[in-house]
Amino acid sequence: MASRKLGNSEAKNNKWIKEGRGSGQHAEYKPWITVRDLPSDGRVHRVFGHKSQRTHHLLSDIELAVFLLLEWHQDVLQIREQFPLEIETTQQIALESGIDHPSLSGVKQYMSSDFLVNSQDPKQSKFVLQAKQSEALDDARTIEKLELERRYWQLKEVPWFLITERDIPETVIKNIKWLYPAQRDEIDMELLIQRVDYYDHHFSKNPNKNIIDICKNLDIAYELQVGESLAEVRHLMAKRCFTFDIFVLAPKLKAKQLKTGTVKLLQEAYCVSNQ
Repeated sequence: MASRKLGNSEAKNNKWIKEGRGSGQHAEYKPWITVRDLPSDGRVHRVFGHKSQRTHHLLSDIELAVFLLLEWHQDVLQIREQFPLEIETTQQIALESGIDHPSLSGVKQYMSSDFLVNSQDPKQSKFVLQAKQSEALDDARTIEKLELERRYWQLKEVPWFLITERDIPETVIKNIKWLYPAQRDEIDMELLIQRVDYYDHHFSKNPNKNIIDICKNLDIAYELQVGESLAEVRHLMAKRCFTFDIFVLAPKLKAKQLKTGTVKLLQEAYCVSNQ
């Protein structure tokens, strides 16, 4: 993120470069910034990517929303988050444009774009997305940094787009707000698979029923507290053990609209949730 206040020393930058951050393709890509590099009180997310077969590091709720949209889109081939910009180039652009380059204690800071995306769409095989809350655009310094980033990608002849929560369908936002608070308790891998199998069995028996109704019936049948089954299903959905069309409001989903992950994906979901 261009405006994320993450101060790096030259030693840390060199260390990250040696670690291969900002390089690699698909499953081998390493983001320049990970959630471990940020304060623990932020709204950050680790999400397993089905396209990349790796864990993605997302630094805000809006980044999560954009990521899920990119994951859903069939034309998208690769998503590289927190992609670093060449610091020599951004410094030159800053000099030529009269904009102060991001720095901290005299150390020039690497800038990064939220998403570098590869697509099979021949009209736009590569593009960049920078995700911001609309209120952040009231800050003059934020606008300056975005302008440096825009000019960088213009120089690279790669389309660059700024996206805010106003550009994201309301259904997607509601789904994220409904699902991701449920991404909480750790769960044993064996138990995780058992619970997925359990709900998958009941979903397959009632394909045309709403998942909330199925969960209510399970609460009654097994004398559970009201809402206990739904809370567990939300938990499993948030961990992506069950996947669905992000454009469909999650609480209104029918059982047949949920897809169960493979054992490999369940293992990945487990690993991500316990990192």
